[in-house]
Amino acid sequence: MTGLAVRPSPPGRFGPAELRLALAAPRPAAGLTSEFRLVDGLRTHTRRSADPGGDAPPVVLVHGLAVSHRYLTPLALALSATHPVYVPDLPGFGLTERPGTAYDVPRHAAFLAEWLAAYRLGPVCLLGHSFGAEVAAALAARRPDLVSALVLAGPTSDPAARSRRGQFGRWLVDTLWEAKWQVPILLRDVLDARPWRVLATLSHSVRNAIEADLVRVTVPTLVLTGARDPVVPAGWRAEAARLVPDARTAAVPGAAHNVATTAPGPVADAIRDLLAPVLRR
Repeated sequence: MTGLAVRPSPPGRFGPAELRLALAAPRPAAGLTSEFRLVDGLRTHTRRSADPGGDAPPVVLVHGLAVSHRYLTPLALALSATHPVYVPDLPGFGLTERPGTAYDVPRHAAFLAEWLAAYRLGPVCLLGHSFGAEVAAALAARRPDLVSALVLAGPTSDPAARSRRGQFGRWLVDTLWEAKWQVPILLRDVLDARPWRVLATLSHSVRNAIEADLVRVTVPTLVLTGARDPVVPAGWRAEAARLVPDARTAAVPGAAHNVATTAPGPVADAIRDLLAPVLRR
């Protein structure tokens, strides 16, 4: 396990302009467009960038449990100059059709494999944030043929707080550090998903032992957090990376749990650094 240096970023860099772009879908905005495809019987929404050309692999961004593609828009834009970027809404979230049940981690991972097949993608660089990191790790462990590199951004959940109360308590602390312009996105996403689905998905998250998947990951991996992230403290970040045979860590100065939203530039740079050896193969 090695550490990766990242350049400092101002904390909470997310304002009205970023909010407007995050809420734009399904309208085109800043080079991002929306598509709807039938995946595993569900009308599934994907926000994507244009292909910039070249040999850079696609990057797929997987959102967390109460949110959607919206809060990952800043990172999608930061990566779009060098990579084709795809941001699917998982079943029941964002603009994707809502199934009658809340999917657990293995079912989300299976859905994501079906989504990749629908887009004829793979292997891809897969980034999962928070609960999305659990889904991404599960897919990388079960279908290594679909993943060329893995980024676990703020991966949940730390065994020291693996309960609904523990995770909610840490999230409340995190709100003290986050940019307040993110609040309208969260409210819209919870409304789309329905509160019961958010709570049910949280229950699935705290019952999921991500460690069992991490030890099976065989691709180059980056475990990345904000340096001020109370949901994923430094000890858990290091332990998660230690479990993956080929992993490095990074912490973005000044950023909290939503590091992909408030520090997209440093996160995009860290992803490009991770992929540089992959591109040279």
